[in-house]
This record gives sequence, structure tokens and C-alpha cells, in this order.
Amino acid sequence: MRSRDGNYSFLFTIFTLIIFSSVALNATEYLISYRYVVKNSLLLNEKFQISKAMQKCKGKVYDKITLVKKKSDTLKEVLSNSEGEFIPYIHKLGIEVKSSDTTQNFINSSTTIITLKTTCFKVDVNENFVIIAPLK
Repeated sequence: MRSRDGNYSFLFTIFTLIIFSSVALNATEYLISYRYVVKNSLLLNEKFQISKAMQKCKGKVYDKITLVKKKSDTLKEVLSNSEGEFIPYIHKLGIEVKSSDTTQNFINSSTTIITLKTTCFKVDVNENFVIIAPLK
């Protein structure tokens, strides 16, 4: 029997299954790591590394994010252009924070290092968007 809303929930379910299966089955696996170093409130170094996984990663697909892509962009360019979305996303995944403060001759010095350890991600690249999902 057809509902009054025109079976939109059924269409949404089918669309969700298509997106999930493309991420879970056809995606390429990448290893991504991130490191951010701040000393005395100044950014010293920001390192963002991406490489294709040489071996199949094990784990289940976790919380995914969709980023907009231009036709000629590589994965690294997409992540750099969408830094405002991707950096808070990886902060939710779990990062390691190391902080140290020293004082010599009444001069304070502080260093903070934020690190996302190398994590395996399933990445599905289409013409207009990229779906990224970590494996846990």
C-alpha cells in the first residue's frame, strides 16, 4: 500500500544503500596522517600526508564525510581546499595532543603538538564529490 508522502522513505533507503555500498565495496583505501605544531602561539609546522594503502586495510566503515570536488582536483587538493570541514572531522576521530611549558629567566615558552596517527580511510572519488570514511 502506498503512503501519502509517495514512498520517499523507500527512495531514501535505496539511495543510502547505494552510497554505503559504493563506499564499502568500490572505494580505494588511503593512509592519511596529520601533524600540527604550535610554539608560543605561532604555527611552526603543519604536515598532511596521504598515500595509497599497499595492503588491504581491515575494519568497519565508521562515520563518513562528503566533500565537494572540482573535476581536475586530486585527493590532496580536495582535502586542502576543504580544510575547514576536514580538520574538525578528524578531530572527532581522535587525536593525540602533547603540550609542554617551560619558564627560564621569567620567559615562558610553550609548545603544542596535535597528531592524527596514520589512519586507513576508504575514499570514493566521483566527478563532483569525494566520500571519505575511516576504518575502525
